[in-house]
Order: sequence, then C-alpha cells, then structure tokens
Amino acid sequence: MVIAAAMFAALASAQNGAVPPSFSGVARSVEPAVVSIEAKGKLAQPVTAATPQPGTDEDVMDFFRRQMPKRPSYSLGSGFIVNKMGYIVTNYHVVDDTAAITVKLDSGEEYAAKIVGVDPETDIAVLKVDAGHDLPFVKFGDSDKLEVGDWVLAMGSPFGLAKSVSAGIISQTQRDTPGASAFQRFIQTDAVINPGNSGGPLVNMSGEVIGVNSQIATQTGEFSGVGFALPSAETQKVYDQIIADGRVRRGYLGAYLDTVKSEFAKVYGLPRPHGAFITDIRDKQSPAALAGLKTGDIIMEFNGQPVDSAQDLIAKVSMVAPDRSVNVVYYRENGAAVDRLTTTVKLGERPSPARIDIDDNTSRRTLPVDGSKPAEKPFGLTLAELTPVLSATYKLDGQKGLVIRDVNMASYVADVRLSTGESALRIGDLIERLNRQDVTTLAAFQAAAAKLKPGDPVVLHIAYYNPALQTIQRKIVQFTVK
Repeated sequence: MVIAAAMFAALASAQNGAVPPSFSGVARSVEPAVVSIEAKGKLAQPVTAATPQPGTDEDVMDFFRRQMPKRPSYSLGSGFIVNKMGYIVTNYHVVDDTAAITVKLDSGEEYAAKIVGVDPETDIAVLKVDAGHDLPFVKFGDSDKLEVGDWVLAMGSPFGLAKSVSAGIISQTQRDTPGASAFQRFIQTDAVINPGNSGGPLVNMSGEVIGVNSQIATQTGEFSGVGFALPSAETQKVYDQIIADGRVRRGYLGAYLDTVKSEFAKVYGLPRPHGAFITDIRDKQSPAALAGLKTGDIIMEFNGQPVDSAQDLIAKVSMVAPDRSVNVVYYRENGAAVDRLTTTVKLGERPSPARIDIDDNTSRRTLPVDGSKPAEKPFGLTLAELTPVLSATYKLDGQKGLVIRDVNMASYVADVRLSTGESALRIGDLIERLNRQDVTTLAAFQAAAAKLKPGDPVVLHIAYYNPALQTIQRKIVQFTVK
C-alpha cells in the first residue's frame, strides 16, 4: 500500500497536471466572479392546490381556483462575470421566458440584470448588470487544449446553495448528447453538477473558464457522475457576436444532410467514408438549390476545406458569415459513373432553431398496418408494391417504390439508426432505390438483395410522408448486410 502510494505520488509530480495539495487557490481566484441568478417567471402559480370533493360542481371549483392566492414562479441558476463592466455569461434556459432577473454577486450585492442577447442553438445567454463600479471577472481559457484526465472545478449554486465548488476531471471532450444542437459538442466531466449549477463556470487549474456547465445525465434529476459543459471556444465565439451585434448570425446552406459512412462509400466508389450527402432540399429558393445542388449530391469540400461528416459541414457553414460566396466541391451520380463537380454558393442566414440542417424527423408517427403479418422479406422487412390503397393509406400519391409494411424487431435492420439516433426504417417508408438501382417491384428488390452477402454495404433511398409538415420528405439509410 505504501509502495503504491509512493508510485502514484511520483507519477503525479512528474506530470504538468499533478494533483494539487488543495484547490483553494483556484477557488479563491474564481469565486468573486461567480454569480447566482434568480429568474422570475412570467406566469404565476397557485400557493396551494384545490382538492375537489366528490360531487363538487366544476363551476364551483373554477370559482375557488380563481380566488386562490398566487405567487410568482422562480428558477435558480448560475453565471460568471467576463467583463469588469458587468457582462455575465449563463445558460439560455436559465433566463428563458422570464419577467425579471436578479443577479447576486459573491460580495452579497444584488442587481437587476437585463438580457443583452441569447443563442438557443448553444444554450448561451449574455446578461448585463450596472453596478456603478468595476466588477471582478474571469477569463476564457482554451478548451481546445483540454485532455481527458485534466483536473477541473465546477462552480455555481446547486439547489440555490451559492459559492459551491466541486472537483473532478475531464471525462471526455466533443461529446454528443441526445437533443443537442449541431453546435453543442460538450466537455464531459465527473465534477459534481446539479440543478442550479446551470450557467456556472467549469474552470481549469489556472482559474480560466474552459466550459459552461449546461447539462447532466441522470435518471433521478440529480447528479449521477456525468455532467456536460459547453466548451469555452464555442462560448467565446457566441459571446463576442452577441456583444458586437446583439445576436448570433450563422451561415446557412439550406439542405438536409447526413454523413457518408463506409457502406455509402463502397456503393458509390468513394476512396474512403467522408463527406456529407444531401438527403433533401425543401426550399427551392435556398442557397443550396440556387447553386444547383440536388438531393443525392455528396459534398466533399467546402470553402477549400475537406468535409468529414454532416456535422463537420454544418460547423464549417455556420462559421462563414451570411451573404458570403464560397466554393463547394461535390460528387453527383451520372449513370454508372460519379462526376466530380464544383459550384459557388452564396450562403444565407441560418434561421431559428425550429429548422435545422440535419433532419430529425421527430414529428413522424408510425401508421398502423392492416391485416395479418405477411412472411418475412429480405433484411427483415415486409414489403408491398405500391397500390392506390397503400398510396392513400401512407399518403404517397405520385411516388414509386416499395412500402415497408412491417419491420422484424428481431432483425439487425431494426437496430439501424439515423444520425439523430432514431430508427432508420419505419412502417410507411417507401423504398425507392437499393444500391443505385430503382426498385418498384418485389421481384426487382428481391433480385438485387439476393446478390448481397454478409459484409456487403447497403444504401436505401427512402421517401416518407411527414404529417407535421404535410409533405413528402426523403432520407438515405446505410447499413451492412449481416
């Protein structure tokens, strides 16, 4: 035990990030700039809930509800001062839909704060308080230099407990989380983060902010060892734009995208799986459409830089100012060949988060299957040729292909996911093409599928009806035969 402790001490002292004897120095340097935020909601809530008695008339209950005293609703969060003039960074969700915001400083001073600007895409908001004197502030560090295992401190007001500090390490960088936007690639940490920590700083051992505490992964609503912070590199870009313009402006291509995986690369003869292919262009006046790009095109280079994935392309597009023109290199299918083409795109401005570049399909619903379940078909899919009845049932009028009537949940295709994490194949989907071949009959599909063996790539072009948008949309599904 003594030997092990000595070895650990020697290893720690030999590294730049050695375990400090205390975190107190870092905490003392940062605490004066950390604030507690109380946001007053716009809607009042009743002080007590009325309990109806058996047989009580609803009109009587409604009268009592109107007479019940109400009080404002409040939410608590954290933030940190980044400028001596009183500019504060916090999470957007801390101050969203609020009537008034109060900021309490480490010194005990309290000030009303106003919102300078927000960015829902990254969940960042910038506030301003007028203290009448210079305020202590912290500086942004370089989150791009972080390494897994580095020590960090999470600071803020969990459960309203101001001036709380927890220590941990960087568990991972560039982490995706469910529901995150294309601009949220989080730092994962095991430093304790709880409700109320939102918007507080994650700091390195130099006392620099390298992240904004934003989310926790939990099944109970409280800390379970996994917290997420937006990296300072992205936070500072958002902050600088909000200070300069009051809002964040991002370039916009206007195309729905997905990532080229190994199956797609093999089917289309690409040297390696990289790039982003266009699954749909819904607005015919979008920058992509006006530049001549089409569904199925594979974007390989953007503004002179190679494109690794759909997320990479979205990030590259967003970093270019709207209205600028950029060169795009893409591949387009031309019969048996794939042509390499170029075009110039004049970017637009990315719209509100209600519209995103990667189609999440969250508004889709599974339509019922009538009749008994037919026999299992290739890939575990039960397919049917498109008839007038099926066209009407699945709202696929004017389309050509094979309708998915059922998906065998025991088959491997049931586990295929889109880049958004949802099931790739659903009842009501219309398969239009299989590995670059049109399939409008069961015989054509079965013949093409019969040629495939385990390990072969599969690329399906699929159309489906989106009831929320009341229109036909498209996607491309990639998997490997097993």
